[in-house]
Amino acid sequence: MSNTAIFWPLIVQTALIYTIYVLVSRRRFSAVKAGQATASDYKVPIIEPEATATVARNLVNQFELPFLFYAVCIILYLVNGVNDVTLALAWLFVLSRIAHSSIHVTTNRVRLRRPIFIVGYLVNGLLWLWLLWVLLRA
Repeated sequence: MSNTAIFWPLIVQTALIYTIYVLVSRRRFSAVKAGQATASDYKVPIIEPEATATVARNLVNQFELPFLFYAVCIILYLVNGVNDVTLALAWLFVLSRIAHSSIHVTTNRVRLRRPIFIVGYLVNGLLWLWLLWVLLRA
């Protein structure tokens, strides 16, 4: 296994972010077209239709916990800390983000969304603990 394999989950996570950008844009355009909002409502989107607000909030989520994910994956690559386990954890994190986003932008059922978020949160924590272990052994 090549250390560079750790970048594939990063690429998929980035694709998710771009997908959410497209979705929020489409939903906002549709809301304006349907008369649920005006274009000026999005200058400072304090109040916007629920269908667009949930996607906008999900987009913000993509720059919170995933930021730590990007950092740990890049650092693991730099210190030669990538192995089959870290790669599996990285993919599990990305899959949890995809599932979390899918729920967030569709049904937005917190009872389904929260446990999936917690899985990603814990997986991310495990990646950071692995990095700590690698650094302590160096």
